[in-house]
Amino acid sequence: MADGYARESGKIGVCCATSGPGATNLITGVACAYDNDVPMLVITGQPALPSFGKNPLQDSSCTGINTLSMFRHCTRYNSLVSHPKQLEAKLISALQSAVRAPRGPSHLTFPVDVFRSPSPTAAPSYDLRGLLAPSSLVDEQSIATLQEALDQAMHVVILIGGSCGEAIGSILQFASMKGTEFVTTPDGKGLVNPRHPLFRGVFGFGGHASAVAALRAPSVDLVLAIGTSMGEWNSGGWCESVLNEKLIHIDESEEHLSHTPMARQHVRGRILSIFNRIVEQLQARQCNTTFDRQHVVRDAENNKWTPLHMLDEPEKYAGNTALFNPQRLMRELGTRFPPTTRFLSDTGNSTAWSVHYLHPHSDQRFTERRLGGNNRKIMQRQRRTHGGWLRVTMNFAAMGWAIGGAIGTAKGAPNAPVVCITGDGSMLMNGQELSVAVAEGLNIIFVVLNDQSLGMVKHGQRLAGAEAIGCTLPPTDFVMLARALGAQGFTLRRPEDMDALDINALCSRNGPTLLDVHIDPEAVPPMNVRMRVLANAL
Repeated sequence: MADGYARESGKIGVCCATSGPGATNLITGVACAYDNDVPMLVITGQPALPSFGKNPLQDSSCTGINTLSMFRHCTRYNSLVSHPKQLEAKLISALQSAVRAPRGPSHLTFPVDVFRSPSPTAAPSYDLRGLLAPSSLVDEQSIATLQEALDQAMHVVILIGGSCGEAIGSILQFASMKGTEFVTTPDGKGLVNPRHPLFRGVFGFGGHASAVAALRAPSVDLVLAIGTSMGEWNSGGWCESVLNEKLIHIDESEEHLSHTPMARQHVRGRILSIFNRIVEQLQARQCNTTFDRQHVVRDAENNKWTPLHMLDEPEKYAGNTALFNPQRLMRELGTRFPPTTRFLSDTGNSTAWSVHYLHPHSDQRFTERRLGGNNRKIMQRQRRTHGGWLRVTMNFAAMGWAIGGAIGTAKGAPNAPVVCITGDGSMLMNGQELSVAVAEGLNIIFVVLNDQSLGMVKHGQRLAGAEAIGCTLPPTDFVMLARALGAQGFTLRRPEDMDALDINALCSRNGPTLLDVHIDPEAVPPMNVRMRVLANAL
């Protein structure tokens, strides 16, 4: 939930737990946020200091179940506050570590007697807002080298990653001015309008052949990878289409840059500042006439949906079938919900189907920013969140992430519908969190892909020719589960069942709704990237 709130609001997500099992129950969510660079403050408890070493209840001290040590490898800052006078300095350090690249969770753990102690300071000693403000420093020499490479390149393709949130306007402005095609990583898809005429699809897990073709075109002599960690899922399984000498990797995180030693150039710095500078230079050289913006608008108006040639099985996306295909479900979700909807897709098949087939019906123009004029007004128009219309989790890929994430997202965006696309396996794992959405009166639509299996495991075993084991789930009526927890629910078995739903009513309800969608269990998700990596690991 703190993860989802941070992605939506652009603020630090905060979660608290007691000592012992309360702390260990946080670890999977904290690790997921760590692996996805989500800033969070994690606060846990400890027994009183005098009881350390005496085996107190739920002991999580250094002489018991050492939770401080457990959090060490999934946090950016991790410390025990053993005296009230340590609190302010350690809190400042924790918050700074959370918001500085590489971003992630910071953990502070408090013995109960220290937490109960009076604060030794009556007022803050530091200007917290100033200390946490993002730095806009850029390397002028590095940008000059980048600009020279751009001037010399004949065919550039941009790979937009999930860390491009606040800079996406400037990046798309650059693409339009240069007429440069772009693709996205799975976690970057939600930052762009998929109807943009320069968009060539998603590269990586659940992605499109059109994106691979754009990167592999013989004429391509420069690839800009921006704001991406280049892990397995957002590099196409470390595909050589990107990881070669044509690559220039631009990122704020040194950790991300270390994954591309073969790159022609690394440009480290705040992505927004880098592309603001590049766009300003292009405008000064009057390069914005190289691309016909009327063509952009005309193309957008003529393409109501994503181009069908981008999809693996367009007939299942657009056609009518007796069974509810996941492809068709993604089409229905994208076209029936309003443009302001936030979609969160859970780990597994939910991610594969959403990344490949989910395309919202949006009439909004492409997100671009015009630089120049009053800089203060420009700063006021900047996006304050790294979240887009679609949010997925990379790398650590914890099942059930989207269920709690949707609750945090809804708390951070009370006026926007939130749709959580999850599987029956994930719902059986974390579905009890619906009670939190009920208690908070949050408008969330939970869409359960019900195929009575752990879908990615099942199809992975089939594609690999392996024994089918441990993937079958018993029949579950998730509508009854939702009602038992205080939510409303509907069962959908065929596409026309969507017609009976009042989507406007669902999106304005003060509380959650669950849609138990019985999808075609034999539909194979686009998971070739994962299968190729597993095959190469043998």
